[in-house]
Amino acid sequence: MDIEKYRKMFLSEAAEHLQNMADQLIVVEADPEDRAGIDALFREAHSIKGMAATMSFDATARLAHHLEDRLSDCRDQGCVSGELIDRLLAGVDLLEDLLEDIRDQQPERDVDAFIDAKQPIPELEEVVVVEEEPIAAEPVKESLLVRLLLADTITTPGPRLLVLLKHLSRFGKILQSTPSEEQIIQGEVTRQLQVRLVTEVSAEEILQQLQSYGELAEVVFPAEEPVAEKMRKQSSSSSATVRVDTDLLDRFINLTGELITNRYTLQSAAGEKSWSEVNEGLGQLARLVKDLHHQVLKVRMMPLQSVTGRLPRAVRELCQSSGKEVKLEVEGATIELDRAILEELTDPLTHMLRNAIDHGIEEQGRVQIKAWRERDQVLIQVADDGRGIDPEQVRQRAVERDLINSTQAQAMRDYDVLQLICQPGFSTAEQVTETSGRGVGMDVVKTAVEKLGGVLLIDSTLGEGARITMKLPLSVAIIRVLLIDCAGSLLGMPITRVLQTVEVAPEEVQTSGKQLVISLHGELVPLLSLRKILQQSKGSPKNPIALVITEIFGRKVGLVVDRLLGQQEVFVQALPSPFDRLKGTNGGAILGDGRIMFLLDLQSKLEKRRAKGT
Repeated sequence: MDIEKYRKMFLSEAAEHLQNMADQLIVVEADPEDRAGIDALFREAHSIKGMAATMSFDATARLAHHLEDRLSDCRDQGCVSGELIDRLLAGVDLLEDLLEDIRDQQPERDVDAFIDAKQPIPELEEVVVVEEEPIAAEPVKESLLVRLLLADTITTPGPRLLVLLKHLSRFGKILQSTPSEEQIIQGEVTRQLQVRLVTEVSAEEILQQLQSYGELAEVVFPAEEPVAEKMRKQSSSSSATVRVDTDLLDRFINLTGELITNRYTLQSAAGEKSWSEVNEGLGQLARLVKDLHHQVLKVRMMPLQSVTGRLPRAVRELCQSSGKEVKLEVEGATIELDRAILEELTDPLTHMLRNAIDHGIEEQGRVQIKAWRERDQVLIQVADDGRGIDPEQVRQRAVERDLINSTQAQAMRDYDVLQLICQPGFSTAEQVTETSGRGVGMDVVKTAVEKLGGVLLIDSTLGEGARITMKLPLSVAIIRVLLIDCAGSLLGMPITRVLQTVEVAPEEVQTSGKQLVISLHGELVPLLSLRKILQQSKGSPKNPIALVITEIFGRKVGLVVDRLLGQQEVFVQALPSPFDRLKGTNGGAILGDGRIMFLLDLQSKLEKRRAKGT
């Protein structure tokens, strides 16, 4: 018997049952007498118990049985108390930790303390404290979650983070760091370092020593793991396997058979030099490959629900910590995206949700997550009905941080000013809370969205709330691009980023101040030279002028290129380190004729120029 195979199946199914339990507990909390909901919870716990017992995971089976007993009592009583909801959620968290142990092939952690406790977990700690132990005087090893934020003045964060990691290891044992030492060495560096440390040294002493480092802007010891980190673990635990419909598998088998037949047809036609049959076979091959591509994408596509389904739990915890009342509404959760994109959406959605609750909503309000499709893009919007973002406050804070000068601040449109909240370390919060105020939230969102080839749009009306929209491609692997030539270099732009391509005569170009513009459908569109952006020499004048109409920082612009070379589907691959840190590209692809094409990322290339107001 293949134990490893069945272990993976158990982990996948158990994770699904646990997610259903967590979702259903939030539903039942709103209606404690929901008999159907209580029955559903009982069935989920019973299923986990049975699977764990079959696989001889005793601690998991014992804990699931304990939760099943509590839910059986609720069925008899016909309701669930709020206190028990907290305990059941804590039990679900502990079951997730047990699955993590099983996944890492480690011994299951002890669950007896949880099972034997008669009260919810917060009171369990009090019971442990009052017990008199002979070894109570011995030093206790504490697990601390340390967060460090480098100052903006640090130009080489990688080496500094490595030094800080080494320094922290002197206090005890580092269980985990984000990013890891390997990721830092490979160049995957941010200005934030998060370390899980087991130590006998007090947090106060560690804080005192770390404060002597002048390159640190902030040192934080959070009381608990951030919601985003919990959600990321849940997401990664459920993405190890994918369920595929048998009809889809049958389609793959049929396609494989057709491709084999097509191969022999082409070989036979080529051998007989029957070029008409070769052309016919190539046409059929193109159709089969396109169909195969479509079917493979279906396997990778997952509903947004796989991410948004965890958000009600996050909202509940954020409301408990902030003392606010927030209603979460989700619309369009059945929209499907590439799983590679969904796996990167956990942090952005959590940060936007956290900002809406902590900064936007004052006492009570509503947060709406809405998703819809436009052509080959999916738009995901997080909107709240809170106080909104004050452009004047953002202007003032941006000037204080020397991001822009006062003249630039007054000249910038409110829309452009709002985009400044995505600058690293930028925050309008008056004080730092456990959930926000450190200026890393929207920076994370913007970085993640642009890494996926998407666009982030921010809009707000003071007193009416804020709306943050992510424009994302359906897939990040095989995409259709517009091929363009610039100074002899072959470049590509995702079709989802192209609004229109036009050719205009030189006399159609006008001036508006110092800016060259054209009139397009009654609208003045500013022109940007791709040669100038890429710091290439000025080319000879073209007639007509080739333009790509696109959107940069939420504004329509005309990108002047040397030539438009048509559209093509390409398989985009990430650039290896250290080339992946180059601003202006999101990866590359090798075309059918062997040429290498780089995928343009104009927003990252123009970021510094835009921040300076040039």
